[in-house]
Amino acid sequence: MINRLRRALRTSIRTDFPWETLPAAQVELLQTLQDRTEVRVSDVATTLHLAPSTVSGLFGQMLNARMVARDTDPADRRAARFRLTDVGAARLAGWQQAHERRIESALARLNPDDQQAIIEDLPALAVLADLLGASRQQMEGRL
Repeated sequence: MINRLRRALRTSIRTDFPWETLPAAQVELLQTLQDRTEVRVSDVATTLHLAPSTVSGLFGQMLNARMVARDTDPADRRAARFRLTDVGAARLAGWQQAHERRIESALARLNPDDQQAIIEDLPALAVLADLLGASRQQMEGRL
C-alpha cells in the first residue's frame, strides 16, 4: 500500500506539476541534509542504505546544480563534508509544497469520514516508521 501511494504521488506530481523534475534520490538526500549542518558521504550512505559511490555520485550532480556545497572536513583534510545551500533548500521547499498541495487536493475529494480516519491514523503510522527505523538500526548493529 505504501509503495502504491508513493508511486501515485510521484506520478501525479509529474503530471500536475511538470516543472518539478527533482529525482527521488536527490529529494531523499536533500531531506537528509535539511536538519543537519554538514554530513560526510559515509553518513548519508548509512542513513539512506546506499553505496558510498552512489551517494558520492548524487552529491556530484547536486554540486553541479548548486543544491549542496562541499567543505573540507577539519578532522580529516582528505574527507569532504556537504551542506545544503539556499538553492537546495529552495528546491526542497518547492518539492515539499507541491506534494502538500497535491495531497491536500486529494484529501479534499474524500468524504469526511475517510478524511478523519486518515488524520487519526497518521500518528500510528509515524510510530510504525520509527519502529521500523529502530529495528533496522538494531539489526545492522548485530551484523
